[in-house]
Amino acid sequence: MDGWNGKNTWSAMKIYDPVHRFIHLDELESLLIHTPPFQRLHYIHQLGVTFFVYPGGTHRRFEHSLGVMELATRIYDQITAEPLPKVLEGMIPSPGSEEHRYWRRVVRLAALCHDLGHLPFSHVAEHRLLGKGGHEVWTQKIMESSFLAPVWEAFAKEASGHDVKVDVMKVALGEKKFGRKFTPWERVVTEIITGDFFGADRIDYLLRDSQCTGLAYGLFDYHQLIEMLMMILTPEGNLVLGVEENGIESCEALLLARHYMHKRLYQYSSVKSYGFHLARFMETIYYDLGEDLERYVSMTDNEVLAELNIASRDENHPGHFDAKCLYIRNYRFRAIALSAPPEEEELRALDIPEGEIAWELTPIGKKTIGLNVPVLKQDGTIDIGENLSEISVPPKERSWVYVAPQYEEEVRKKLNHVDALR
Repeated sequence: MDGWNGKNTWSAMKIYDPVHRFIHLDELESLLIHTPPFQRLHYIHQLGVTFFVYPGGTHRRFEHSLGVMELATRIYDQITAEPLPKVLEGMIPSPGSEEHRYWRRVVRLAALCHDLGHLPFSHVAEHRLLGKGGHEVWTQKIMESSFLAPVWEAFAKEASGHDVKVDVMKVALGEKKFGRKFTPWERVVTEIITGDFFGADRIDYLLRDSQCTGLAYGLFDYHQLIEMLMMILTPEGNLVLGVEENGIESCEALLLARHYMHKRLYQYSSVKSYGFHLARFMETIYYDLGEDLERYVSMTDNEVLAELNIASRDENHPGHFDAKCLYIRNYRFRAIALSAPPEEEELRALDIPEGEIAWELTPIGKKTIGLNVPVLKQDGTIDIGENLSEISVPPKERSWVYVAPQYEEEVRKKLNHVDALR
């Protein structure tokens, strides 16, 4: 996969990927993936410590980011292919134009950058260490840093008149995270990567996580889905990413894939249990992240695993207990999913000794989730997928109680009693 040509420049390259086959990169993209922040993604597990439960889930953020770039490019090419609907003329760059090619490069670079700010083991300890801003705060810091300055300088030379760094950050982070006003075109372009339903990020991790863990739930006909994607101008004048009516079934397949992957992988009780202990352990060693970007970029799974090994054998280590729970199954807290989260007072009233129980409570909004996506019907009208589909699934958000194994049965009985009194 090496793209170094021995002349102090980076040449075009191709990388073989088990999900998408050959992924091609040009000189600028090659320059980006050889920066320290991107190379660091070789050492960040995509699924945290899920490999303790599903041994094949050892893939990394590096290959996922390449996959997102590949899928984002396919989506961009599909929704901007000629002939465009006349209603969109003048609202988006003309296919084949210099502006069109410019935004295609922005999309590819943004896809590569979108995960640069992840902590070791990805999302596992994010809620404890990074707060509401999440990893995107550090992604933006990395993109603004000297690490990526050569990339922006090289891109700016071939795209004069554009603020290339800002455009790539917009598309990588999205309007809510970046905090600036987007044009209608920019909203659609960032949705290609960050969109909650059609985003290339979501599509790639479902496919990749499914293939690596052996859970077939995440596999669906994404080729059909991408083929049916299009830009839609709503009656309110908003430009959005939507789907043709013939693509409803592929959207349903994606919705079901998400649901079953959350149920059997991302929100699986054993996975949540291991993640709980790792998150607490990481909190003991990264209790003060500060603003040191050099330090942040040096943080990888390797250092955490090495510290875990030390802590598991040192009773005086502040993370000893959680390290022991990760290494010895019998000590591990049991994760109990709550269909309707109780009040914290009710959990405290369970009378379980302090230190033997913990919880994560998540407010539940909608009781079900459907195809909340715009659909261009065959008669030319626009509707919402929920009105055209009978498929809906429970929300992915769940609340959890973590309890020492000796109290598991007692807590389950008491929680069932609390539910019965409601």
